[in-house]
Amino acid sequence: MSTIFAARKFSTTAVSNHIMKLTRLRVVDNSTIGKQAMAEGKPPRCIHVYNKKGIGTIGDKIMVAIKGEKVKAIIVGCVKEQKPNIPRFDSNNIVLIDDNGTPLGTRINVPIPIVLRTILKEKTFSKGADYTKLLAIASNYV
Repeated sequence: MSTIFAARKFSTTAVSNHIMKLTRLRVVDNSTIGKQAMAEGKPPRCIHVYNKKGIGTIGDKIMVAIKGEKVKAIIVGCVKEQKPNIPRFDSNNIVLIDDNGTPLGTRINVPIPIVLRTILKEKTFSKGADYTKLLAIASNYV
């Protein structure tokens, strides 16, 4: 009996469609730290979600652990079931930012939802950070 369980090398936990602590994410901008981590096969993991629920959705700010460093990021795509007119993505996508809200990369490689414009514009005025640069470097909108 014990040999059967010892040979099992895969996770048996249920699939979580939410972005919460220890969720693996995909960096979709061209920042150097993001490209290196994705190329090595060590994607960043969420270590904190900056909202009251602790579950991140599109437009939320999170903190990720990437290559032994703590970096802030904005969620630009979720696998989670979304509200109407918000697209659902195949992976949990993030864009790395610094403390001011300016992105670390110069281009976003995947389409981002149009709804992100209104979400980030509301957060720009209330939180003091400037997220409009993140919208400017996006090449495609869905």
